[in-house]
Amino acid sequence: MGIYCKPSVLFQDSYLLVLTQLLCWVTTKEQKEEQMIEYSWRTSLVKDKFHEGKAAVRIQNVQESDSGIYVCHFKQGHFHEEAILELKVAAMGSVPEVYIKGPEDGGVCVVCMTSGWYPEPQVHWRDSRGEILPASSETLHEDAEGLITTETSLVLRDSSVRNVTCSTFNPVLGQEKAMAMVIPEPFFPQASPWKTAFLVILTMMGLLVLGTISLFGWERFVRLKLQKEQIHIHCEKDELQTEKEDALRTASALREELDRRKAAYNRAWRKAQLYADWRKEHFQTWTFTLDPASAHPTLVISQDRMRVTRKDTTVCLDDLFSVLGTKGISSGRYYWEVKLENREGSKWILGVCREGVERKGFYFESPEKGFWTVGQSSSGYWAYVDSGRDSLSIRQAPESVGVFVDYDKRNISFYNMSDMSHLFSFHEASFSGTLLPYFQLKCGNVSMTVNSMACVSEGQEGEEGRKGRKRSRKGRKRRKGRRPKKGKGGRISIPPGCQGHSVPIVWITA
Repeated sequence: MGIYCKPSVLFQDSYLLVLTQLLCWVTTKEQKEEQMIEYSWRTSLVKDKFHEGKAAVRIQNVQESDSGIYVCHFKQGHFHEEAILELKVAAMGSVPEVYIKGPEDGGVCVVCMTSGWYPEPQVHWRDSRGEILPASSETLHEDAEGLITTETSLVLRDSSVRNVTCSTFNPVLGQEKAMAMVIPEPFFPQASPWKTAFLVILTMMGLLVLGTISLFGWERFVRLKLQKEQIHIHCEKDELQTEKEDALRTASALREELDRRKAAYNRAWRKAQLYADWRKEHFQTWTFTLDPASAHPTLVISQDRMRVTRKDTTVCLDDLFSVLGTKGISSGRYYWEVKLENREGSKWILGVCREGVERKGFYFESPEKGFWTVGQSSSGYWAYVDSGRDSLSIRQAPESVGVFVDYDKRNISFYNMSDMSHLFSFHEASFSGTLLPYFQLKCGNVSMTVNSMACVSEGQEGEEGRKGRKRSRKGRKRRKGRRPKKGKGGRISIPPGCQGHSVPIVWITA
């Protein structure tokens, strides 16, 4: 014998019926001697549908204490089975009774009473639009049978809200009963006409007194104001002169300190790891483009060959997607910057590698294998060394990374150009032959752009030539207020690989 489904509960006004559906026939008998005292003569076993596999217990005179967990136990020989259900007792009370109590606290008090509820009902006041109105007080009372009586009051001060409804909701049964009432306008307190007149007279007297005081004090006020303005102007002139002198002294002191620090830095710039902008003065700008022939098939090289992205940014494969620069370094000191976009949550590596290094399949960048690189993974920023990788201390996420290669001194350094902080340096690196710029995009929507300093420098040279030609034109005049015309013959030549990059252009007028 087994249980087919869990029991269902039916509730009526005077009794409760519990039904249990069984798979097969059941034999049982009532055991009065084991029955609890509080259920004596209130329960009975319904047997008329045993042949259909159904059994039920009827509980009469339902009480609050009947709520709880019930177990239906079946036994035949040595075999037994049981079903468990939770019984919740609830009662719907009377329809709310709403009446007007009278004036209270500057408004009219309305009371809502209802009784015979279980469990505690939810009582709400609503206006004609269905919006809930806050009750001013609520009183609960429980009778001997455990049924609850509520009395809730509402104070209305707005005479426009005259149609109110009191609703009582049973949270167990999900049912409610409501009663509406329209409050006649005379029940609302009326404002006294004498009070209004008194307020108007008091306001007029206050304005009259204020006007008299203003009239007598106006002349004195204007005279004092003029004197204070003259004193204030004189003081401001003195303060501005003092601030100007202080600013000049401070600027001179800062310039001297800056020159002193820069001189000290230049004497030992190789050992210093600060001031990336000063370090660039000791390096030549390395101009190059990306080599499409060296790019992995999943990478996209821009038309100007200065930017690399991934074709599919939604997947992260085990293969390493890299591309090299077109020109290599075999001597001297050189520097370039790489701009990073959409770097959050991405995996990338950049730096230099030895020409002819193996880049097929899965490999690990390390100096031993001919790679000197830094990058970002899902766990942070790293420098890739022979022993694995060293964690980098990052104060601000880099939006641009500077790469400094001192070939003769075997030094390769990386700087965060966003805050000019030092990232990592490979000192006395063991390499020979040609070093090529190296870029790898493994995962994410990251893109790398090579910042070509040649674009800016050559653009500035073209601009200087245009300025000289502009100064040679004499006798040209322009009317006052007219927008300056662009000069002729000031065409700027943009070197190959720089198209798509911003070049500063200044139009000079005679």
